[in-house]
Amino acid sequence: MKYSNIYKGTFLQRPNRFIAICEIDGKEEVCHVKNTGRCRELLTKGATVYLQKSNNPNRKTKYDLIAVQKGERIVNMDSQIVNYVALEYLPQMFENITYVKPECKYGNSRFDIYVETETDKIFIEVKGVTLENDGVVRFPDAPTERGVKHLKELQKAVTEGYKAYVMFVVQMDNVQYFEPNKETHPEFAETLKAVSENGVVIVAYQCKVTPESITIKNQIPVNI
Repeated sequence: MKYSNIYKGTFLQRPNRFIAICEIDGKEEVCHVKNTGRCRELLTKGATVYLQKSNNPNRKTKYDLIAVQKGERIVNMDSQIVNYVALEYLPQMFENITYVKPECKYGNSRFDIYVETETDKIFIEVKGVTLENDGVVRFPDAPTERGVKHLKELQKAVTEGYKAYVMFVVQMDNVQYFEPNKETHPEFAETLKAVSENGVVIVAYQCKVTPESITIKNQIPVNI
């Protein structure tokens, strides 16, 4: 996925989860944050950020915060982009795809992607990962009851003959492995382990990230 109209700026503060104050070309701007997670380890005062300028003159905010520099690494923070990144990568995950439907309802949930191949019917739930420490990436960065619900619904789908995947899209490069964030949400970690033992496939992929783009690079180990 590629972005246009990218500007470099400096992060100043985040008054709430939806907006950030950034300095761009010497001027303070109120910017939309396309990630409602905490991201406290990323959005530190003075951090270099990359923002997309909107072409819509009627918007309240001119810019969307897309990515942030963390040491040697650029981390994409756009939680809305991970599904598109996953869709682009599908042909490398499955052979002989005959049908793809984003945002597919099943039971009491709506999964991110539904795929049919010549032999299988597959549900995929996509999770964007931005939390990293010493090369280890974790999800979630805040408790997610909705995430637990999705895992249980995927397990149910497996019992009804579907294949099911949880796909963690790591929005950065040069990481070692993925693991659930047991300290932040033990129930999510426990449920992920349980469903993985009962047919739900857990995969994680790191991405090549630039200020203007994000694409899946390769699969990384999962430590559950």
